[in-house]
Amino acid sequence: MANNNLFSDFEAVSSKQWKQQIQYELKGADYNETLVWESPEGIKVKPFYHNDETAVNLDAITPSKPFAIVQNIFVHDVQKSNARALETLQRGAESVRFTLENDAVSIDELMQNLPLENVNYYFNLPFLSVEFSNKINDFTTKSKANIFIQNDPIGQLVKDGNWFENLEKDFEKLNTITSKTAVPFLTISSGIYQNAGANILQQLAYTLAHANEYFNRISAINQPITIEVAVGTNYFFEIAKLRALRILFNTLASEYNQNFDCHIIATPTKRNKTLYDYNVNMLRTTTECMSAILGGADAIANLAYDAIYHKDNEFGDRISRNQLLVLKHESYFDKVNNPADGAYYIETLTEQLAEKALELFKDIEKNGGLISQLIDGTIQRKINESAQKEQELFDSGKEVLLGTNKYPNKNDQMKNDLELYPFVKQNARKTLITPIIEKRLAEKLEQERLASE
Repeated sequence: MANNNLFSDFEAVSSKQWKQQIQYELKGADYNETLVWESPEGIKVKPFYHNDETAVNLDAITPSKPFAIVQNIFVHDVQKSNARALETLQRGAESVRFTLENDAVSIDELMQNLPLENVNYYFNLPFLSVEFSNKINDFTTKSKANIFIQNDPIGQLVKDGNWFENLEKDFEKLNTITSKTAVPFLTISSGIYQNAGANILQQLAYTLAHANEYFNRISAINQPITIEVAVGTNYFFEIAKLRALRILFNTLASEYNQNFDCHIIATPTKRNKTLYDYNVNMLRTTTECMSAILGGADAIANLAYDAIYHKDNEFGDRISRNQLLVLKHESYFDKVNNPADGAYYIETLTEQLAEKALELFKDIEKNGGLISQLIDGTIQRKINESAQKEQELFDSGKEVLLGTNKYPNKNDQMKNDLELYPFVKQNARKTLITPIIEKRLAEKLEQERLASE
């Protein structure tokens, strides 16, 4: 029988020996100043990680099933949306997220002839209605479909500046819904924090505080909570972010004697997407989807390369869906459910992010909780400070977006291709709080270029 112990003839190399060799190669340069860098979250990243220095004791929970490919569909016309859902499921999508305009939509008509086995359907509701949630629950009971209702009044407050009605009535409705429905009905729209410029610690802490408001104010939550996450460009940090999110959520849920896991839907960030040299967006979304998969997302809804300036279109949807199909069926990213386990770097990052985010979460709770800090403007100010630091790095060229602030194509013309307005719009109106506004890094530079075309 062949001896498979291939490395027994080699002596183990300690971290001390590695450091000595690196110091020798540096020829007198300082190890810490030359090779150790600090992230925006205050985490010092070393050039190597070794098992004799890594004592991470984390039980990172990973989904039991491979990630699902989600197709987003905005329901303007029920029949067309139904046909589009059927087509995309036949062409590789494995889940569908319907965003409804209003509560006049017929659930039976929208779901007609759609496959129900092994397919998740998400109903993203930009309104809060007990009656409509009951309709979805009745349909689910009758059809045995796998449906998630996406209600998020706090997310509405964060994004819009106002509740659907007010705090008391919104939570009264949520308490009524939870008493009458067996369908998962809560979503935490945490992607807005990332897209507005929050750093990873802030994203994790605000998401946890967001969840804690629901645990505190809803009498009984017996179904999994969906968390929508935006995935940024810092590859390994984003993997660790999703792993830390599960650990933190489960820690919080256990404090309320809940043992259900969160259901994570990941989408690439809009923050680093560009109007010019837009094909580079495909490279960005590919690595961001990879981070989401390796971090353990349950489902991924990719962002089309032209999403910031084109209306929904079949070509953009097909390309974004095919990116995930390639990762799943040609790169085999679905074959291992815990690929990051045992990676010292990622496990160390996960532990540090979880610990630091938990400290920030505790500080938020000590000072009144998320809603209170939204009302007094603390959360908005902190996000703005973080976003401004990142914007300064982009403006100075230290944070690079190829084709935009590095190696731009001066002949690239986009003025006549805009179907959507790709910049922040702010309308003067009365709101309870200052809304948190998503903003891309390249907006100012792109506006200047468009003006010169």
